[in-house]
Amino acid sequence: MMNTPVIDFHTHAGGWSSIGMKFDIPKFIQVMDSAGVDVSCINCIFHGRASRSNDIVSSIVEQYPNRFIGVAFVTPHYPDECINELERSFDELGMRFLKIYPDYFGKPVDDAGYYPIFEWADDRKLVIMSHSSYGTGSVSDSLTSPLRFIGLSDRYPNIRWVLAHSGNDTPGQVQAVTAAGNSPNIFLETCTSFGAQGTIEFLVKGAGGDRVLFGSDMPLMDARLGVARIVTADISDTDKTKILGINAMKLLNIKPNELPNT
Repeated sequence: MMNTPVIDFHTHAGGWSSIGMKFDIPKFIQVMDSAGVDVSCINCIFHGRASRSNDIVSSIVEQYPNRFIGVAFVTPHYPDECINELERSFDELGMRFLKIYPDYFGKPVDDAGYYPIFEWADDRKLVIMSHSSYGTGSVSDSLTSPLRFIGLSDRYPNIRWVLAHSGNDTPGQVQAVTAAGNSPNIFLETCTSFGAQGTIEFLVKGAGGDRVLFGSDMPLMDARLGVARIVTADISDTDKTKILGINAMKLLNIKPNELPNT
């Protein structure tokens, strides 16, 4: 393992029984330790009532403040509740960025239903991570194709957009690199179920080592695999250190003393 901070930008609290996804905090931390992950950014998207999801995340961060960073979640299904929940999540619970999942909404990520959320986030100059996919044959392809984020980055220039999965399959990765090339506020994240050999190299070559972030999708996927994909990639050691943690520290303004053993 490289001697560098490692921040997992994409993890979940909660389970998904239909696909065998279980959540066990001690085991989660055990895998983090095995993978060399210092801190995990954790979100919960498994409840229709966003406040319930955010309370779960807040409780985990409260129990393990040196191992987890809280990530807020809201859904446009309840427009009258969104802004109040955003204010509570960031001003009271101390969340560091926002996760959205347009698949639940059933409308594209650039649908007007999201605009009040994005306007609030733009005013705050927040980071938003969204599921992104294209070429997988799933419903996500039409809702979160990476090219949709080009227009969003133009409309909301103060938001730093993180494309979870970087489009997922190879056609989506091509779109993700294109989107990053069109906007300096678009960042790419590494976890995917469709990553072919050379995916990390492709993302770094296309977007640059400064705009790629390590994410595992724990507990759906294993952080040890996610770290290994980066450590063994044919890229420079400098880019490896950036992707594993330095880029996340800069993006979220994480200080070294917020990491364990520093």
